[in-house]
Amino acid sequence: MTIVAKHAERSTTQSVAAATVFPILFAISIVHLLNDTMQSTVSALFPILRDTLDLSYKQIGFIAFAMNMTASILQPIIGTYADIRPRPYILPIGVCFTLVGVVGLALAPNFALIILSVIAMGLGSAVFHPESSRVAYLAAGARRGLAQSIFQVGGNIGSALGPIMTAVLFVKVGQFGVIWFAFVAVAGIAIQYYVAGWYKRQNIAPRSAAKRSAPRESTLSLARSKVVWAIVILVFLVFSKHVYMSSITSFYSFYLINDYGVTVEHAQWFLFAFLAASAAGTFFGGPLADRYGRRNIIWLSILGTAPFSILLPYANLFWSGVLCVCAGFVLSSAFSIIVVYAQELLPGNVGLVSGLFFGLAFGLGGLGSVVLGWIADSTSIAYMMKLCAYLPLLGLLAILLPKDRKAPA
Repeated sequence: MTIVAKHAERSTTQSVAAATVFPILFAISIVHLLNDTMQSTVSALFPILRDTLDLSYKQIGFIAFAMNMTASILQPIIGTYADIRPRPYILPIGVCFTLVGVVGLALAPNFALIILSVIAMGLGSAVFHPESSRVAYLAAGARRGLAQSIFQVGGNIGSALGPIMTAVLFVKVGQFGVIWFAFVAVAGIAIQYYVAGWYKRQNIAPRSAAKRSAPRESTLSLARSKVVWAIVILVFLVFSKHVYMSSITSFYSFYLINDYGVTVEHAQWFLFAFLAASAAGTFFGGPLADRYGRRNIIWLSILGTAPFSILLPYANLFWSGVLCVCAGFVLSSAFSIIVVYAQELLPGNVGLVSGLFFGLAFGLGGLGSVVLGWIADSTSIAYMMKLCAYLPLLGLLAILLPKDRKAPA
């Protein structure tokens, strides 16, 4: 094991098995794929909505902001509540909110109703992510990096499907095509019902029992001030990752259309390549962190993106695609490791930590979309892309994180 002491595991659950429960991990990864596929319909519709409703870049950014901030604010609250009183059957209920949002998005005739629809989808994510991340923690056994990567890779694959949907579906049938994803939501509800049954059988100890049976100090044996400092650094790293990701997912297709003259369909294939590479990077990051240590891979992932991101705005169309793929692969290996690292810094607070960091990811991504949209309206898409290219340099902060012991293979 890396930095987690055995008593920290007992504080989270009274019956966590040593073996990794792969069927449950794959089940929640599939639901993550379905959930984020539905979420990605929002950004996939941006080029369509901009033309049909005559939206500005700021309004495009505000749509992402409304969905992401809803999830951001609620996720830590739901995660904390789950630590105190786990509610397994809230898992399928979360997907029900997403179902309502999908139907609303397909039928919304104006900007205001689109905002209400994406807020409902944000509620679905707020329920889904902290509780499902907690399930991944319980099913992980000793392989927590791998477990979080399996969970996360489903979401990244789902996000990658958004550009394909624009290219092959929404350009042809328009906004109403989103209605087909109601069937995807129903499938997600059914799988979450199965996962909730397993979750309930784990006899999860409430927070009060954990407080009596386990110490509350960091598993790195750090002073409280150092734990707080480490969490602050992790927050800055999440900021650098997700604001840069937001610049690509929300605006890269517009950048390609405006500066390279490509079609909407062509631009979406470039964005798909970036997101597919991100999914692959997520899968490799967790196992590498289990083997070589959390801090080492966090450092390599975020700072290692900088050469690709800085060169990208100055490249021709072909090399822009290549650099974008490389940036996506390297950068996306970080997030699942950051979540596990934070969980290990704050044992007994799995739901809170998961909700906090997923909430930060959503919130920073949404806030970043609004700010970047404002910058793009005030200057240009090209200037905004050049500005964001330097965000991965914040990966230098990872050197200030406490060292963790190398995990066994």
